Formats: sequence, C-alpha cells, structure tokens
Amino acid sequence: MANKYQLVVVLSAAEGEENANALIEQIKAKVESGATIDVLDNLGMKKLAYEINDQKEAIYVKINYTAESDFPKEIERVLKITDGVLRYLTVRVDE
Repeated sequence: MANKYQLVVVLSAAEGEENANALIEQIKAKVESGATIDVLDNLGMKKLAYEINDQKEAIYVKINYTAESDFPKEIERVLKITDGVLRYLTVRVDE
C-alpha cells in the first residue's frame, strides 16, 4: 500500500545556485524512479539556525511524494552519500 511522505532537503549554497539546481534535478529524478511526486517546492536560500560545515545559509527543497513503505529508506541512503546535501528529513504524512 502506498503512503504519502514529505521530504525536506537542505542543500549547500557554497557551490552556487546553478549547481544546486542540478542537484535538485538529480534528487527529483531519483525520487521519480520509485515514487510519484505530488509537489516539489524550491523554498530558496534561508539562513540556518546554526552553522553546518561552516555555512550560514543553505537552499531548502520540499518534496511531497507517494511511495511504498520501503522507498524512504532508499532515498535517504542516496541522500546520505550525495555531495552537496547538508541535511534531510523524511516524514510520513497522514491524511
């Protein structure tokens, strides 16, 4: 049975907007390979509450998707090893 999830990814802004957009497309393609994307929002540059890897600002991306229950673990595994991803969080959204 498919569930709805929300994924928030915090991307490094150090490489610039162009590299961040390429990384967003890469993440979008990976999510689409195993899920259906309902909403993808690029929330833009935000100031971090605390420094992560000596960075004070980062780019936030929110993705709402529908997938089987084993997919979030796989996407988190990929995000963990992807350069340019500072943090990520997946939560299941109840209707």
